[in-house]
Amino acid sequence: MKMSQETLNRLINNSITTKQNKYHNKKVIVDDIKFDSKKEANRYNQLKLLEKAGLIKNLQRQVKYELQPSFKYNDKTIRAINYIADFVYEKNGELIVEDVKGIRTDVYKLKKKMLLYIFNIEIKEF
Repeated sequence: MKMSQETLNRLINNSITTKQNKYHNKKVIVDDIKFDSKKEANRYNQLKLLEKAGLIKNLQRQVKYELQPSFKYNDKTIRAINYIADFVYEKNGELIVEDVKGIRTDVYKLKKKMLLYIFNIEIKEF
C-alpha cells in the first residue's frame, strides 16, 4: 500500500499524544524556580518587586504547615495532612500567607478552613 507523505505525516502527528494538565495550567521557570502556572510566576515577580522596594520582607515560597500529624491505626501509618502555601511574607509586621488559585478544589477549601482553625491564619488568594 502506497501512502502520500501528507497522509503519513498526519498519521504520525495524530498518534503523538501529549499529556494535558488537569487544570490546563502551564509550568513556567523564573529565576531557576519552576512554578505551577504563569499566574503564580507573575505573582512571584510582583512580590519580588515589593520586597526590593521594602514594602514586604522575608518572602518565602512553598512553606509547609502541618494540619494533622501522621498516626498509626491498626498497624498502618496514616500520612500527615499538610498545606503548602505558595508564598509567605511579612507586611507591616503581619504574616501574610498567599495562594495563587485558578480552581478552588474541595480539598483546598478544607485545608483553608483547617489552617484558619489551627493556626489562626487566613489565606489571601490571588
